[in-house]
Amino acid sequence: MEAIESIISDVSALLWGWPLILLLVGTHIFLTIRLQFPQRHIFKAIRLTFSKERGTSGDVSAFSALATALAATIGTGNLVGVGTAIALGGPGAVFWCWITGVLGMATKYSEGLLAVKFRVKTSNGEMLGGPMYALERGLGQKWLAVLFCLFTALASFGIGNMVQANSVANLLETDLNIDTTYTGIVIALLVGLVMLGGVKSISKVCGLLVPFMAAFYILGCIYILCCNHGHILTAISTIVRSAFDPQSAGAGFIGGTIINTIRYGVARGLFSNESGMGSAPIIAAAAKTKNPVRQALVSMTGTFWDTVIICAMTGIVLVSSLDAHPEMQCEGGVSMMHAAFGTIPVVGPIVLAVGLFTFAFSTILGWSYYGEKAIEYLGGKKFTIVYRLLFVVATFFGSIFALNAVWDFADIMNGLMTIPNLISLILLSGILVKETRKYLWKPDGLNMSHNSELDINLLAREKHLKKSKKRRKA
Repeated sequence: MEAIESIISDVSALLWGWPLILLLVGTHIFLTIRLQFPQRHIFKAIRLTFSKERGTSGDVSAFSALATALAATIGTGNLVGVGTAIALGGPGAVFWCWITGVLGMATKYSEGLLAVKFRVKTSNGEMLGGPMYALERGLGQKWLAVLFCLFTALASFGIGNMVQANSVANLLETDLNIDTTYTGIVIALLVGLVMLGGVKSISKVCGLLVPFMAAFYILGCIYILCCNHGHILTAISTIVRSAFDPQSAGAGFIGGTIINTIRYGVARGLFSNESGMGSAPIIAAAAKTKNPVRQALVSMTGTFWDTVIICAMTGIVLVSSLDAHPEMQCEGGVSMMHAAFGTIPVVGPIVLAVGLFTFAFSTILGWSYYGEKAIEYLGGKKFTIVYRLLFVVATFFGSIFALNAVWDFADIMNGLMTIPNLISLILLSGILVKETRKYLWKPDGLNMSHNSELDINLLAREKHLKKSKKRRKA
């Protein structure tokens, strides 16, 4: 196991070297500039999130799609992931995590736009979309679409399942002395029950959980910041300074080299908000919307709430707590979060445990949908039952086993998913500009309806073509 963990760690370090970091951040910057800073429309995007649209095609509302995407992104990456980034990259990693979020908003906007632009309707009226359809229908690169779906299916067992289950099981065992076996059974059963209802069931549960869990966690963070009020400015200064000089953080932090600071900041930023990974567009494609740009703006708010707000708040909470309590250990994400929330009298561990449980559970639900749609693209509906069973089983085993290499495995799958998705975003940037000009840069463009190819029944057409070929042969 030590040899396997070492290999996984080496592969993760190689994959998340300068080339992928430059590709990811470079794409964020490229799309930000080419689309004329879509981030400036964030308040308009937030208003659209809660507006009701009539006469639109889709499976779920724009808010439900966003809630499911947020459920999948607001998870242990916001809690344990930020702590891990600080432990391995120093306080400066928080800055690079935040920058990844700000710039990543343009990428998340682009992903949502292409997801709606190239989505298709199945014979039973269900919407299917995501990077695989943009790669296939937009670029004509079926093989890249297949690779993306393969990596997505594998990632759903890492970032979207075992990482989440393992983190919450360990925390409940530490704080509340609950055996990991019981935690694993409960989470697996709950996940299985919700998955049976499909996208509507998943989006409904996520729509209920996301507002509760975000408010619950933020209140806990605000309390800690009030207690650490004298250390907040010092924490922000330390984060900014150590982003460019890790040694300036002081001997109390691990950090090390600038490459480690940037690497772990960017990697945890992606792990948290998934901008550029291509996962959130899969649910965005199911949203009811008048045109692709409206849903693109709504999708963009996911990165804003996830990283620009929640991850930044978590980072300041942790760094200010480490400054206020030098005796705190910064050896790992879980121990750091535990120490910070332990400063809340009596209910601190409960707040963290409930927050992490709801974050992890909702993330598992969101990723179960992503993985299922990837499997459906690869092999059809008949394989989704097998996937669901394996996913539930993986949730249980992720809770009870010590998965030391699980974070590195998750980073590897994240990176492999990112590459084909970024290729589609760069090569289809002309379409992004065209659609943005049509609906966003023109007055009242957002209210225009999109006369797309949604009525094309792709699956029925494929069956028709197969029958035609058989007739010709006959």
